[in-house]
Amino acid sequence: MPELNFDALIVGCGPAGASAAIALAQKGAFRIGVLDKAKFPRDKICGDALSGNVVSTLKALSPALYERFQAFPEKLGSYGIRFVAPNGKHLDVPFKSPRATVAEPPGFISRRMDFDNFLASEVKSLPNVSLLEETLAESVQIGQESVAVKTNRGTLTAALLIGADGANGVTTRTLATFKPEDAHFCAGLRAYYKGVSGMREQNFIELHFLRELLPGYFWIFPLPNGYANVGLGVLSRVVKKKRLDLKKLLARIIETHPDIAPRFKRATMVNGVKGYGLPLGSKRRALSGERFMLAGDAASLIDPFSGEGIGNAMKSGKLAAEVAAESLAQREFSREFLKRYDERVYQKLGSELWLSHTLQRLANFPALFNFVVNRARNSPTLSETISCMFDDLELRRELSKPSFYVKLLLGR
Repeated sequence: MPELNFDALIVGCGPAGASAAIALAQKGAFRIGVLDKAKFPRDKICGDALSGNVVSTLKALSPALYERFQAFPEKLGSYGIRFVAPNGKHLDVPFKSPRATVAEPPGFISRRMDFDNFLASEVKSLPNVSLLEETLAESVQIGQESVAVKTNRGTLTAALLIGADGANGVTTRTLATFKPEDAHFCAGLRAYYKGVSGMREQNFIELHFLRELLPGYFWIFPLPNGYANVGLGVLSRVVKKKRLDLKKLLARIIETHPDIAPRFKRATMVNGVKGYGLPLGSKRRALSGERFMLAGDAASLIDPFSGEGIGNAMKSGKLAAEVAAESLAQREFSREFLKRYDERVYQKLGSELWLSHTLQRLANFPALFNFVVNRARNSPTLSETISCMFDDLELRRELSKPSFYVKLLLGR
């Protein structure tokens, strides 16, 4: 075999790529290359919410890493979520986590510019990892003995590749056997505001399920220093079917909605509105092949109901690293061998993604959404059940069954 630049090459240093690099660096004296087209810190269009999945993955990657994250100042602890039904009634649902204590929030909110820079700094500190910033992957070629990635700074070679450069990155465009589908893709807009009023205590994030957006929603997430992440996400097929102009729709909601507009009366937008796409994990796909694995958004693993993708990206990056270590140790890079990565990803995330897709479809029915929120507002037991569903997959499974709503109708 010819001399290679790296044992493993990771394209993209977002949450998926950084997690893969951190996990793989712990598993042996591998030569690991990570390339990213940007120079950190850099912005990434996102909702900026860091779920309990992010917290658990940071801990699993390294307790010391999580301790450093605890000391990381550019974040807010978040203790719950406010659902606002199409009828305007809201339900506040605290995050219930067996990992949480009073001193340890179950989730956080941090600008991706800050959080991704935190992860990139961790990658830079690893002795057997080279982070190549401002290095754009232009093409990928899978050979019999190596993977070759042509970049704006020359060609890099490795025995194995982990593609973590997003839904539109070169690894996905070149290697993935699946294509974006409007029914499994979401269009989103994000803007930062200063001075939004009426934020819920304990930094609850807000999801407003407005009729014109269903099964998507409008969101307001608090951020450090009095800022807020404000945006909306709508399924691409809904955007096309209704011929929605999302920028005009976002402006109209902020300027005219009777409950939302007053909160923006003294608010100021910072740096304008930016759009992005979210590849949803509402369909099982092939995530690997000869000498490669796809992770994070490149693997289309965003939660179909909540739109949260950082936690799943980090989990998939960690799983890719585990399989990569086995592959490198055994010098086995075949499609059949790397398929174990697909199996582990869907074993870990499949049930949750399927349930979220079911809940996404239920959100198409405003009357049902209104009914559940109204009933939960008047029933502490039901409210507690919904709260526990964030961590209990079996309880969340109940929410996807027709029998759950029959019991509600009967007052049980």
